[in-house]
Amino acid sequence: MIEGKKDFLTVNDFSKNALMGLLELAMKMKKDRKKFRHSLDDKKLGMIFTKSSTRTRVSFEAGIYEMGGMGIFLSSNDIQIGRGETIADTARVLSRYLDGIMIRTFSHNEVKELAKYAGIPVINGLTDLLHPCQAMADMQTVIERKGRVEGLKVAFIGDGNNVAHSLALLCSKLGVNFSIASPEGYDMNPAIIEKIKSNMAVSGAKFVTTRDVKTAAEGADVLTTDVWASMGQEKEAEARRKAFAGYSIDSKLAALAKPDYLFLHCLPAHRGEEVSAEVIDGPRSVIFDEAENRLHAQKAIMHELMR
Repeated sequence: MIEGKKDFLTVNDFSKNALMGLLELAMKMKKDRKKFRHSLDDKKLGMIFTKSSTRTRVSFEAGIYEMGGMGIFLSSNDIQIGRGETIADTARVLSRYLDGIMIRTFSHNEVKELAKYAGIPVINGLTDLLHPCQAMADMQTVIERKGRVEGLKVAFIGDGNNVAHSLALLCSKLGVNFSIASPEGYDMNPAIIEKIKSNMAVSGAKFVTTRDVKTAAEGADVLTTDVWASMGQEKEAEARRKAFAGYSIDSKLAALAKPDYLFLHCLPAHRGEEVSAEVIDGPRSVIFDEAENRLHAQKAIMHELMR
């Protein structure tokens, strides 16, 4: 299904058909959880965390358990990377013990290096550049609610960060129009933008970057955002609040989207900052379906890589 790929580092490594196949598998696994409960019997997933998490840890650990395997939590304090062992050596050693590695860390280059030297699959649980598992869960949620993704419009309001990068890349692969409104100085990575444009030249979808939140949100099928200051950016929090003033999804902005729009948020959320309570807790919000779908999307990825 995923074309002989060993790792899941970015959605951009996969074709539209492969990505849709993973999403369809995720929905099958959600519908019939018992059917897949022995698919990874006795398999072991090492879970490296240099960034703490609620959803990533619990969803991966529960997911591997539901398929008959086990997850082993490894914080930076638990392994020798935190004391100077090279990533290459860590990758080689863990490959002798485990059947797969999930890593949630800061530098994307660390994940690439881990995958380079590991003899087992590596899954990107999050880096400062990308968050591919979240994007898969997001798109699964949209498919479940809309019945399709191709031709829809996704509008992201806020920081052109790792969440925006992976979601835009996935949209560009699947033929989903993507617009993003960000304040000056918080645009998406230029190299990621080039990949998005290249993908959309093939898929036929449209990509819009703007400073105007109304332009981005108008006619959207999906509205989404992320916190203004992510983990590791605490010292920038006040400066970011000032920069992102006016980049909040409230009911007035949401009124520009389609009446049946969906609201997504990867969580955790700060009500009153990037989104108002009336939107995130309102009838168009599907944030908890989205959070649940991290489990199912990641189960599909592990199922395909670790068998």
